[in-house]
Amino acid sequence: MLIIRKLTKALGGRTLFEDADMTINWGERVALVGPNGAGKSTLFKMILGELEADTGAVDRDDYAVTGYLAQEAGDPGDETILELAIGITPELATAIKHIREHEKAGTTASPEYHAAQDVFDSANGYQLEPKAKKILAGLGYSPDSFDKPASEFSGGWIMRAHLARLLVMEPDLLMLDEPTNHLDLHALIWFQRYLSNYPGAILMISHDRFFMDALIETVYEIDEEQLISYTGNYTSYLDQRNKRYTQKVQAYRNQNKEIERVQEFIDRFRSVTSKAAQVQSRVKTLEKIVRLPKPIAPRKVFKFNFPQPTRSNQKVIELEKVSKAYGEKVIYKSLDLTVERGDRMVLVGPNGAGKSTLLKILAGELEFDEGTRKAGHNTKLGYYSQHRTLSMDESNTVIEEVMASGGDMREEEARSILGSFLFRRADVHKKVRVLSGGEKSRLNLVKFLVNPPNLLLMDEPTTHLDIISIEALLQALKHYEGTLVFISHDVHFIRNLAETTLHVDAGNLTRYAGGYDYYLEKSGLDDDRSAVIK
Repeated sequence: MLIIRKLTKALGGRTLFEDADMTINWGERVALVGPNGAGKSTLFKMILGELEADTGAVDRDDYAVTGYLAQEAGDPGDETILELAIGITPELATAIKHIREHEKAGTTASPEYHAAQDVFDSANGYQLEPKAKKILAGLGYSPDSFDKPASEFSGGWIMRAHLARLLVMEPDLLMLDEPTNHLDLHALIWFQRYLSNYPGAILMISHDRFFMDALIETVYEIDEEQLISYTGNYTSYLDQRNKRYTQKVQAYRNQNKEIERVQEFIDRFRSVTSKAAQVQSRVKTLEKIVRLPKPIAPRKVFKFNFPQPTRSNQKVIELEKVSKAYGEKVIYKSLDLTVERGDRMVLVGPNGAGKSTLLKILAGELEFDEGTRKAGHNTKLGYYSQHRTLSMDESNTVIEEVMASGGDMREEEARSILGSFLFRRADVHKKVRVLSGGEKSRLNLVKFLVNPPNLLLMDEPTTHLDIISIEALLQALKHYEGTLVFISHDVHFIRNLAETTLHVDAGNLTRYAGGYDYYLEKSGLDDDRSAVIK
């Protein structure tokens, strides 16, 4: 279906890949991995024909249809959510309009009506709408939202409609760039199940290792300007990559030992006439050796002994009879919730159910209409949101900002932890004022970790992070001795942290005294990776 041969591409004077090869067969599930900036999105653009190769070729099957989901959606225009999901072409839209006009006028025997009906039938019009509605429902849309203008929705919901459009289209090669970014946990579970039965090939870029483990059968890594192929899912790829690195290190050491041995003979007998021929032979041997480059170690998770927070009271924070509404829309009515010391609680439920609202109420960031909020006497609260940053000194550099928060932290420690969260080399000397929103969110996250409160409230903390950074955050929070309440759609993250699951839906809270798998089992969801909302 797709064959990449001897592909070379350089951008900004840096070679991304050289003489790279890749093959994707019909129906194959493939992940493209590598650190940020390695060239993953560039390769996607080359496959789509948006960028030219310096050398080499990208060959697609002439009969294969390719569909692409970008990380960001464009302006939806005047389309409704359903129209956006159906992917109505101008020709089909005109045909539908004519069909409705003739049916209203009672002129269904006219040639114009039959011509419009032929266009509608050839586009499988009768199948498109039911299929689109089913997919939209799976991705979290309520039926009353189908006919609303897409422009009324947030960017995340518009992205879901674009994703639905691709699934309705069902291309032979489905290309997905971070497809889980805008999905809540329930929509993610549904989407994962849907893709497990998808008839076409899939090529994805993702930072969700659990999602890849459930679906992927081949991994291509951009490494040292090459596309390296690994058979198996993401976990299998990690094992194979480590073994490959060990083999490369051993080969490099063996070659150096051989070079040293030959060079030692040359140096020892260079002036001995009777050994001249042997010396010359070994000189030629050295000249012919193709020197192996020193292997670059795979990026590892930085482990840091974070300071532990002061001990809180047993009742860390409590909500009693809390009610909250936005206009006429009631989110909570007479809500009771107690968070106790040591809780590790994840909030789950569909988007719009009130998870972020609940977290903001707990954090004291959002006023409520009725009820009381009581924080424990010794509670020191920290609230992390991807849409909010702590008060920062805009004139500070990144490293100055972290060291100011980290007490006795040494500069090397600050550099290492910043590196784990994608601040590398010169990045640490950037002024806070010039950072992007994503960079400020990551810096905010680092500041929490180097000076943690004893109650940590986190809303989608893995957004803007790559897999290694997510693992670094995960390891830090595993050793955190305070109380944690968080929202996440990253199953790997939830599975490793949550000990209590709080399901939020239509203003009701249901507590499950266990983590992700316990919640799936007790809530009626399948307890395997292909679980789907019934």
